[in-house]
Formats: sequence, C-alpha cells, structure tokens
Amino acid sequence: MKQRNYFAKALLAVALALFSSTAAMGQTDSTATAKPSLTDKLPDWAKELTSRIQLHGYAQGGYAYSRQGGQNRNSFEIKRVLFWANARITDRWSFLFMHDFSSVVQEFYTDYRLTKNKALTVRLGQFKNGLSLENPLSPTAMEAIDVYSEGVTFLTGCGSDPLMGVQYGRDLGLALFGETNDGRLRYELQLMNGQGINRKDLNNTKDVIGRIDFSPLTGLRLVATGQIGRGHAIAASPYNPTIANGQNYKRNRWTVGFDYKSKPVKLHGEYLEGYDGDAVSRGAYITGAVPLGTPKVELVGSYDFFNFNTDLGLDQHKAILGFQYWFYQKCRFQLQYVFKSAYVAGGQFIKDNNHALMCQMQIRFN
Repeated sequence: MKQRNYFAKALLAVALALFSSTAAMGQTDSTATAKPSLTDKLPDWAKELTSRIQLHGYAQGGYAYSRQGGQNRNSFEIKRVLFWANARITDRWSFLFMHDFSSVVQEFYTDYRLTKNKALTVRLGQFKNGLSLENPLSPTAMEAIDVYSEGVTFLTGCGSDPLMGVQYGRDLGLALFGETNDGRLRYELQLMNGQGINRKDLNNTKDVIGRIDFSPLTGLRLVATGQIGRGHAIAASPYNPTIANGQNYKRNRWTVGFDYKSKPVKLHGEYLEGYDGDAVSRGAYITGAVPLGTPKVELVGSYDFFNFNTDLGLDQHKAILGFQYWFYQKCRFQLQYVFKSAYVAGGQFIKDNNHALMCQMQIRFN
C-alpha cells in the first residue's frame, strides 16, 4: 500500500510539473514572476522530484507541393510531434525518454558521468549515432524543411537507403563521450548494433563510430567522423543492386565538415564518403542563413551534391532557396523552393528534374 501511495504521489508531481511547464510557455521573463507557479504549492518531496525532471517538446507540420515525373502532388503533413523527458537521478546519473507521436519511440538511454568534470560520460541505450556533422543535430536547428542533406540522410540511416530502412539516424548501443579545454574539444566513441531503432542486431558484427569536434575560434567548429562495421540488408536497393535482402555487407563511412555561426551569417558544410559492399558513394553540401534586415527573418539557401553509387553514375544535385521567420524564440514559419535533378520511383533511379514548394510551422518549448 505504501508503494502504491508513493507511486500516486510521484505521478501527481510529474503531472503538475508538466502543466506548470506548458502554462509558462507563452510567458516572458517579466511576466513569469507575476503569479506563483503550481510547483511553489507542492510539498517538499514533490518539489525535489519535479526539480529533477525537465520536459521538452516540439511539433513540425505544414504543406508541400511537388512536380515529379510529369505529375503534381500536394499534401498537408505532420512531420514530427516529439516529446521527451530528462530525469536527473543524481548529480552524475540521468535518464532520457523521447517519443514521436507521429511515428515511434525514438530514444531511451541513461548517462553516467564518470569524472568530476565533463571529460568522460558513458551512455547506454538507444540514441542518435554520431556520424556526420548534421545527424546529431535536432531538426529544430536545421535550416532546410526536409532537414538533412542527401548524403547524411543516406549514410546515417535516416531513411533513403533501403538496405538500412527508416532508422531516424538512431541505433542501440554504448557510447563514451566528453569534452575538454573549456568545451573547445569534444569527442565521442560509439559501439552500436548497426541495425537501427527498436530492433535487435541481425548479425554478430557491431559498428564502431568515432567523432571529433574542435572549436579553434569563437563560432567555428570543425567536425570529423568515421564508421567501421557491417550491415544486414533488410530490403533490396536500387542504389546497390549487388547486395540482396538478408545479406551481410561491409558498411564503412567517413566525413569532414565545419559549422560557423556569427551575427551576420550561419554556415555549415561537409564532405561525405560511404562504402557499402563494393559500391562507393560520395558527396558534399553547404547550407547557410543570413538575416534580412532583422534577426527574426532569414534568407535560407543550400546546395547539395551526392552520388549514391559512383560506378553506376547515380548522381543527384539539390538546391534550396527560401526564408524563415522566427516569431517567438524557437518557433518559426518556413517557406522554401526545392529542386532535385534525380529521384527514385518504382524502384528505379530516374534522372529527371523534381520541383517542390514547401511551407512549415515549428512550435517548440523547453
């Protein structure tokens, strides 16, 4: 009975923390102190519990029109509705759970900091793999509506490679990470299943992913990543017809990139290469945003080239041009034109122009 009462109290405290967090979403710092929050009225044990739980969430949705293969398509879309909770168990030990209500459970992992400073932390569970500059970043921080570059989407398991399937750039495994030199040098070493989210490994070989992130100057980051492993194909792929469904194959990657942020400009770019069996894929992209008279309105542009299989000449060019309006903190409206020189349809790689017009609304709270 005591355990049941304690569980009920804990559940009540979490619910009150959620409602008090969402109630404060629209308040500025000046108005937040006008009224006491619900947590101020909680008993001490409940205040202690809610102080250890951080709630976050965001939603992205909009409208897309495209012309592909002589056909016009248009649709309203809900792309992501994510909610996650980060629970601080001790000063060194924490747990995170993330769910996408438009998809599946995305992340669940526990972190334990082994050192007094941030030099070494161990992570166990399901989380984003560290390959590439872009993949670890949140879609809410990306300039493009369709989020990541073609190379990042293909090589990290975000969905465009049928051999891997839609894994949202995440996997099950173990990671060691940390930072030194006042945060200027960050590193990460991951041992992953290589099979993606919410599933066991389908071969006995684990993937090893390494990442180095160095900031030589204020606002500038240089990032290098690499992966060595073996994949297990879950479907046939038009990009790599020599690998059959259910076959184990070599899967290695490496990338080098930069990220620069200042008041007048935000710019990041990367070169990527992948090796799947005997096939080689490579490409590069550069994406940026500059303010249009005010920091709230930005002009967004991107150029992206990726060759999915250099032996077969499966190259694609992509260009993006548009703007975004930050109407409240991390909330924005985006409108973009997207051009692609090739696409996949009916299991075939087709070199033909594809045009799209996209708009999206983003709402986020921390």
